Amino acid sequence: MDAGRLSALIRDVPGFPVPEVTFKDITPLLADPDALRSAVELMAAPFEDSGVTMVAGIEARGFVLAPAVALLLRSGFVPLRKPGKLPYRARKEEYQLEYGIDALEVHVDGVGPQDRVLVVDDVIATGGTARAGTNLIRGLGAELVGMAVLIELTFLAGREALDGVDLHSILTYDS
Repeated sequence: MDAGRLSALIRDVPGFPVPEVTFKDITPLLADPDALRSAVELMAAPFEDSGVTMVAGIEARGFVLAPAVALLLRSGFVPLRKPGKLPYRARKEEYQLEYGIDALEVHVDGVGPQDRVLVVDDVIATGGTARAGTNLIRGLGAELVGMAVLIELTFLAGREALDGVDLHSILTYDS
């Protein structure tokens, strides 16, 4: 399935979660089995020969995509969650959103120096969440292979916040 057909399944929701944001809703794409398969395959493809041992998925929609990417790459999955959601000792990284401040956490033993990690999320906007996720992985001594996202909002320049991380996006939006 090509990017045009995938893009047609993304729904804009103006004013969510705050009035000045137009949310890119991926649930119509997730509901279409062919589109979901294509999206996951396209996200995994650039990293097939990268020796990825773990895929880190960013809460919440990254959780939907990351385990499927991990299966295709024959690797494990580690969740990057909002504070207080993990049952074991965790490392925390705060970040700035377009509309506030938040944080991500990962178990202190979620990845380590033996791991080659791909970070997965649904959208990269300003790059704050993505940067927090990549910082968590690097902070635990793992090698960051890259990041895969379904949607990149290029007009928000989130790629620049990643300081050269290999970012692969399936769909891009310029406005």
